[in-house]
Amino acid sequence: MDAEITLRVDGATHRLTLDSRTTLLDALRDRLGITSPKKGCDHGQCGACTVLVGGRRILSCLSLAVAQNGAEVTTAAGLAPGGELHPVQRAFLEHDGFQCGYCTPGQICSAVGMLDEVKQGWPSHASPDVSARPALTRAEIAERMSGNLCRCAAYAGIVGAIEEAAE
Repeated sequence: MDAEITLRVDGATHRLTLDSRTTLLDALRDRLGITSPKKGCDHGQCGACTVLVGGRRILSCLSLAVAQNGAEVTTAAGLAPGGELHPVQRAFLEHDGFQCGYCTPGQICSAVGMLDEVKQGWPSHASPDVSARPALTRAEIAERMSGNLCRCAAYAGIVGAIEEAAE
């Protein structure tokens, strides 16, 4: 069954008619030509498809596009309007937080969302005291980013980049 939806992606509004079973990832890549989010595993296990919806990170391969009707979607490309890099993007470059680059857009979106979660005081499994303000230690960053895999194992650069961006 086809459905009509509206998505605001990286600041641009798009009206789409698509099969109601279409994932947000497929709508972004195949219908809108936005290739920043990647199809890695297509099962929500690698994080390469991570985007921000309403500022919160989600796995776009597990979300139906119709469920995001009217949503504000931000991809890694949308974090740099007019070419001005987001602080997380700059830090990834400075710390070599990538090698092949396939997972990088998802890593960056996840890092931006994660830093906002920390700012809001959300604890993680690595937080020693869930009632206290979380301290952004290397262990805390690793736990919060554990849903984003890197086949090249650029984790040292990724964690270093997030530490810098958090400052």
